[in-house]
Amino acid sequence: MCLFIIGNCKYLFGFYVFINNFVAVMKDYLDKMTPEQARLFRDDVLNIVGQIPYGKVTTYGHIAALAGWPSHSRMVGRTLRYTPEAEFLPCHRVVNKEGRTAPGWSRQRSLLEEEGVHFKADGHVDMRQYLWEIKDIYDNETD
Repeated sequence: MCLFIIGNCKYLFGFYVFINNFVAVMKDYLDKMTPEQARLFRDDVLNIVGQIPYGKVTTYGHIAALAGWPSHSRMVGRTLRYTPEAEFLPCHRVVNKEGRTAPGWSRQRSLLEEEGVHFKADGHVDMRQYLWEIKDIYDNETD
């Protein structure tokens, strides 16, 4: 394609990567979401993840519900994996509903432990103690 051309090629290649990532994220959801809804979902997911407090975790399903698409927890994971801006967010604070960390991301546990998050003997986050819930947002606003 344009990998060997100098000049504005890097922008074209960046757009190509963005489109491929968008298709990867959307492949299972095209019948349920319009492209505009998918963009809004992505923006909402990134916004929510950016608000997860230090020392807390939340789940893919919780994020999907807060974004208005409660049955799209897998899409939350894909969004975080394939959106370049996500690398600047505290994605390590997102775990599955049982408190398991992402498969293949060994550093996630150490990042959480550095924030004081404890793990149970089975290797899962203690969700009773560290789960960030929407009520936590309202509690902080009244303080």
